[in-house]
Amino acid sequence: MALDASLRVALERDEFRLVYQPQIDVGSGRATAFEALLRWQHPERGVVSPLEFIPLAEETGLIDPIGQWVLRTACADAAEWMRSGNPVAVAVNLSAKQFGSAKLPKQIMGGLATTGLPAELLEVEITESLLMENAAVARAMLEVLRDHGVRTALDDFGTGYSSLAYLTRMPIGKLKIDRAFVAGLLDGGESAAIVRAVLAMADSLGMDVTAEGVETLPQAQALMAIGCNYLQGYYLSRPVPAADVPALTGKRWRFDLLEPLPGQQQRA
Repeated sequence: MALDASLRVALERDEFRLVYQPQIDVGSGRATAFEALLRWQHPERGVVSPLEFIPLAEETGLIDPIGQWVLRTACADAAEWMRSGNPVAVAVNLSAKQFGSAKLPKQIMGGLATTGLPAELLEVEITESLLMENAAVARAMLEVLRDHGVRTALDDFGTGYSSLAYLTRMPIGKLKIDRAFVAGLLDGGESAAIVRAVLAMADSLGMDVTAEGVETLPQAQALMAIGCNYLQGYYLSRPVPAADVPALTGKRWRFDLLEPLPGQQQRA
C-alpha cells in the first residue's frame, strides 16, 4: 500500500528516470539503437526495480501515464542525440494496456511531432505473449505503426510459444531472443538448438534478430558465429544515462570469432 501511494505521486515529483542500453550491430561493431529502460528513484527506498513496480502500475492503471511519459522522454532524448550529430534509434517497451489502446498511434505520432524525431528512429517492442493474446488486434495495430514508419520488435521471443503461422502474418521487423536462451547457449543443449532455429526462421522471413542478456565474450562470439544480427547485454555495456549515449555512438566493438557451435555452419 505504501508503494502504491508513492507510485501515484512519482510522476508529479519527477522521480522516474530513463537509462539506455545499446544494441550492437555485429557487422559494423557500432551501436545502432538504444533500448530505453525505466528506473524509479524513490526518495526513501532508493532505486526500485521495475520488476517490483511495473506489475503494481499495471494493476492500478498507472501504467498508462507512466508509459506515455516513457514514450515522450525517449523520443525527446533521441531527438537531442540526432541534433547533436548522433542519429540512432531508440527502442521503447509497450505495456499491454498501451498496445491495446486505440489512442496509441496518435500518442506516438504526437510524441514524434513534438520532439522532431523521425519515425524511423523509433522502435516499439511488445512481448510475444502480448502478441498471442489477440492476434487480430495485434496485427492491425502493428500494421498501423508500420504504415507510419515506426519500427517494431518482438521481445522475449521463444517464451510465448507463438507459431510460425502467426509470425508470417505479422508485420514485425525484429525478434529479440530471450536472455534465458542466451544464458544456456554454450551448454550445447536445448537453448543452443532454439537459438539456431530462431535465427534460421528469422532469416527465411527477412527479420533481424537481437540477442538479449549477452554477459560474456564467448556468448557474443558464439552468437556472431551463427549469424545473429545484433547483441545487447552487460558484457557490451550497462545501461547509461541519456547524456552518455553520444559517446557510445562513436565506439566500435570488436570481436574475434570463435568456431561455430557444434553442428552449425557459420552463416555468411
